[in-house]
Amino acid sequence: MKRRVVPTPSTTPELAEDGRTALTSTGMQSPVATRRLLPSIAVISVFVFATYGAVLGILLPAQIATIDPDPLAKVANFGLVSSISFVFTLFAQPIVGALSDRTRNRMGRRAPWMLIGAAIAMIFLLGMGGMQNVLLIAAFWAVIQVSMNAIQGPLSAIVPDRFPRSKRGVASAMAGLGMMLGGVLGTVLAAQFVNNVGVGYTIFGIGVLVSTVLYVVFNKDYSSVGAVVEPWSWKNFLSGFWINPKQNPDFAWAFAGRFLFILGYFVISAYSLYLLQDYIGLPLEEAASTAALLAAAGLVPTLLSISLAGWWSDKVGRRKVFIYAATVIMVISLIFPLLMPTVTGMLIMNVISGFGFGLYMACDAALMTEVLPGGGTAAGKDLGILNVATNIPQALSPAVAGLIITFAGGYQALFVFAMVAVVLAAIVLAPIKSVR
Repeated sequence: MKRRVVPTPSTTPELAEDGRTALTSTGMQSPVATRRLLPSIAVISVFVFATYGAVLGILLPAQIATIDPDPLAKVANFGLVSSISFVFTLFAQPIVGALSDRTRNRMGRRAPWMLIGAAIAMIFLLGMGGMQNVLLIAAFWAVIQVSMNAIQGPLSAIVPDRFPRSKRGVASAMAGLGMMLGGVLGTVLAAQFVNNVGVGYTIFGIGVLVSTVLYVVFNKDYSSVGAVVEPWSWKNFLSGFWINPKQNPDFAWAFAGRFLFILGYFVISAYSLYLLQDYIGLPLEEAASTAALLAAAGLVPTLLSISLAGWWSDKVGRRKVFIYAATVIMVISLIFPLLMPTVTGMLIMNVISGFGFGLYMACDAALMTEVLPGGGTAAGKDLGILNVATNIPQALSPAVAGLIITFAGGYQALFVFAMVAVVLAAIVLAPIKSVR
């Protein structure tokens, strides 16, 4: 029988290379990152992002289109729903992350918040199906997004909690793998319910709750009861959400890069159904089935790039060069639907961009864990702040796309905007010095 190695105290939560977490100044430690943890992160990510893909890509735009099918009206209504939900979800993830850092519970710091978020998300998803009021849909979607952030925030903190720096590329790749696979599967499955969105919402709501419960059951964390926690102070709690970009420039540049890349990707992805209807010229049902086909076509190159990039970037100890390559690939992919406004052009774009997006997510997620202030002593809160750079553009992308489509030249201008955004995302990473 192997004798258990007891880690020695440390002032930071940086993991030892054997995969065990050193004790922090709060007395916290996390269990060994078992082989089961990696696939578990991928599986729960599949269910979380399948829900996002299904709702944003198919169910929500289809539901809104039934209220007013006019091309400009449905774009405006979709943008309105997204803008309202954005206001309420802006700081959800860093707040939940900060609260999870302070949580003292027998289940650990992260699990209680994940379970609460999953339960609330399921309840409100079950209630979405029969709604025909745009403002009511916006209110429910805002609650759902806040609840889903309560799963994502603590989940993202598990990588620096339980994996050493040299293995975070692989761990982040597994999360990215689940994200991309989930987005595709969610779109494919949701397309089957384009005329019965209530059933779709129900399936994904149950899936989120079940997957979260199983994750918590099979990946138990150490109890945080009795661990040292600073006395509560509203001033300290609120001031913790401001991270001075002059003192932490790498953190600020990483935030800006993620924001721009996700915005460039999602202004196209969020409007895939309307693109196929109004830019390519397909009827609703054919557009929904084609959207599923396009998502599936991008899956294989995405899985390939995520699998290779995480391992390769860990091996060579570099992140930025892979992100630069991903940017070039994304720009090339966006040229095709501009020159070929057909299903074929969209298909080529999805295949190429799938490879680029997978490459980006695997390496950028690892980079983000390596620019945390203080070595990651408040990983839940700080990663939550960085993840705002994912949530804001994702939530705002329908509104931004709607403005571009309506006032700046239609869908062609949307593709050009996406190109500019991903190029800028690569440029702002150049000043980062702590990560190669």
